[in-house]
Amino acid sequence: MLMLQGLGVTLANITSGAHTSMKNWLIFVLKVCFITSILMLVGCGPSVDKNLHTPGIVYCSEGDPTSFNPQLTTNGTTTDASSYQIYNRLVEYDPALGSIVPALARHWFINEDGTSYTFYLRKNVKFHSNKDFTPTRDFNADDVLFSFNRVIDAAHPYHQVSGGSYPFFQSVGFTDIINKIVKVNDYMIVIHLTEKDASFMANLAANFAVIQSKEYADQLAAQNKQAQIDSKPIGTGPFVLDSYFQNDHIRYKPNLNYWNGAPAIEQLVFDITPKSTNRIAKLMTGDCDVSALPQSSEIDIIRQNKKLELQIQTGFNVSYLGFNTERVPFNEPKVRQALAHAINKRAIVEAVYYGSATIADSVLPSLSWAYNDALPPYEYNIDKAKALLAEAGYADGFEMTLWAAPVQRIYNPNAIKTAELIQGQLKKIGVEVKIVTYGWNVFIEKLNDYSYDSLLLGWTADNADPDNFFRPLFSCAALLSGGNRVNWCNDNFDETINQAIAFTDEKKRVPFYLAAQQSLNEQVPLIPIAHALRFQVKSRNISGMSLNPYGGISFAKAKRKAAVNQAGGAQ
Repeated sequence: MLMLQGLGVTLANITSGAHTSMKNWLIFVLKVCFITSILMLVGCGPSVDKNLHTPGIVYCSEGDPTSFNPQLTTNGTTTDASSYQIYNRLVEYDPALGSIVPALARHWFINEDGTSYTFYLRKNVKFHSNKDFTPTRDFNADDVLFSFNRVIDAAHPYHQVSGGSYPFFQSVGFTDIINKIVKVNDYMIVIHLTEKDASFMANLAANFAVIQSKEYADQLAAQNKQAQIDSKPIGTGPFVLDSYFQNDHIRYKPNLNYWNGAPAIEQLVFDITPKSTNRIAKLMTGDCDVSALPQSSEIDIIRQNKKLELQIQTGFNVSYLGFNTERVPFNEPKVRQALAHAINKRAIVEAVYYGSATIADSVLPSLSWAYNDALPPYEYNIDKAKALLAEAGYADGFEMTLWAAPVQRIYNPNAIKTAELIQGQLKKIGVEVKIVTYGWNVFIEKLNDYSYDSLLLGWTADNADPDNFFRPLFSCAALLSGGNRVNWCNDNFDETINQAIAFTDEKKRVPFYLAAQQSLNEQVPLIPIAHALRFQVKSRNISGMSLNPYGGISFAKAKRKAAVNQAGGAQ
């Protein structure tokens, strides 16, 4: 009888269970896939670089970063590889406390009318070194001015380096919000805003608001190597980039001079493993210690392995079916409303998320203090959908493209499968869907052309402020940054969310966000589908790894425990 090592079950009892339910059959198929993957890893495939895996910690990442500067993208893979490993921000968001906490700024003062922020900077913070650069000074105010002026000042010598696109900052209107940044002395700066903005501190704590080295930038400029600032990064974070091999791995060394305590591991490796089954297989064989984005269908497999720990966190995210609202027929709200009635969200959540998500009626999760629970949901109703299509002049339906990302994301574990389900559902109202996909980097690049009819995408918030859902996804400013994938610009909506951030009191902001959700519910630039739980898998002998509901991952406090039960049980 074949014993599936590490899974704790026999082929006989798997096959017996397979006859009892479709769920058990699915688990059986997945286990066979895992075994195949494990065999390939340990016996049949090319040998792995053992130096990758010991000593230190190996993280199985789902893909390559598009840059090592999170200012340049909202891509979660890039954020994971750079934001919390290489850099720091002035302030950070503590998900446990639910508040903004100090980072490179020790403390701050906000003036009475909320338009002036004074930051007192931390001293004795060292920048990284690499073979091309050795800093001669510590972090100071010049680095803060460089990092933010690069983003907001189109005339800044580094603004156009690496493309001149700063999607998060553009989507939240940083250029318009910040009037000027004043250096008072080396360890004190004042940021003057053009108007009060209650979301400003949350945006400074976002994954993208990292601080780079002005001294490094000056050296690169003198050598005419400006682009290296984003490909060979220098930061103040817990890890120093050592090497990067595309489609293979990223290696980091610990920053022994880290101001918040040097990491307790000898090295950190991002092992780039796009397939989820291969990531889980590597966890089982010990080739990875932590893995990103396990699929919902793999949860039972993970739970059966005593060496692995599944971390679960309620996610502040949303997956959606978005429409290119400037294209016919999607420029007609009635068409979008019709399609909303034709989408069976429950069927999608059950088939794609396996119970690891809740149905979304708003882009805001119901945990948000600004969630509008009074909105009438678009119930699944084919007759209503057909009637609305007829009213819009499309009684016979139409053809459309649906772009689906080829990779697993936190908010959607399988966009292709979601697309196939939607394809079948819309066929019932006469709408023929052609599914389109590309490689991940090409997919992201092509989105900027707005050459799609509709797309499956999503958003993971950087903090709990509701503005972080509305402004990056729907504001007119976000059109310029590429964050507004639904190509929708509504002046009344913009005015509503702008009024909301004029108040620091949450109670005063709530009515504006209720109105914003009412507007989205009527206009339907996108159909919210699901809010997904966030999962992370790690070996039980790894500690210091928390799961952030707002995305991003940090290994600053990660370490390996001394002993593990070799028989498979966790100590």
